[in-house]
Amino acid sequence: MNLKNYYWYFQKAIPESFCDKIIKEGFKKNPQSGRILNQKNKLSEKEEKKLKELRNSNIVWLNNKWIYEKLHPYINVANINAGWNFEWDWSEPAQFTIYNKNQHYHWHCDSHKDPYDRPDDLNHHNKTRKLSMTLSLSDPKDYKGGELEFDFRDSTNGEPVLKKCTEILPKGSLVVFPSFVYHRVRPVTKGTRLSLVIWSIGYPFK
Repeated sequence: MNLKNYYWYFQKAIPESFCDKIIKEGFKKNPQSGRILNQKNKLSEKEEKKLKELRNSNIVWLNNKWIYEKLHPYINVANINAGWNFEWDWSEPAQFTIYNKNQHYHWHCDSHKDPYDRPDDLNHHNKTRKLSMTLSLSDPKDYKGGELEFDFRDSTNGEPVLKKCTEILPKGSLVVFPSFVYHRVRPVTKGTRLSLVIWSIGYPFK
């Protein structure tokens, strides 16, 4: 799908005090190793090694109402201003993500091949990820590396078109993008990068 805007950002939109509140909430829980879709809980040593090559981060799931109340308006504005106008009606649990030195997330997209099959959960059933949002919780002076990078890929020749999302480096900045857009987090070389990710879902595109 060709897009006029592959992402929409808001620089320093969220107060640092709100970011610190999310960080405090995240560290109340024990982080777990980030997984990829449909991965079983117990991995073999070989599977664990393969996972770390693709994704190496620590995560905590948050579902606080005050987080969504603050961030949903930005997702809505981005959806309109970028010209996507995707229909969505629910957001999944927010992911508080910790990237320490040498941790990263290789190229991936957030959308799935098939809609969720959860007949007992109508908020998810038959829906798919449409919009992804990343909020920067760290001061850029606290880490090096860890850049969010997009691959827009030229539709005429298939060549990669890489773009570092430097706009969200300041703490409290956020970016919204279609969940099918490929992106990665480069390895952190110093310090710790903290972020919050939210996926907004809706019924499949028509």
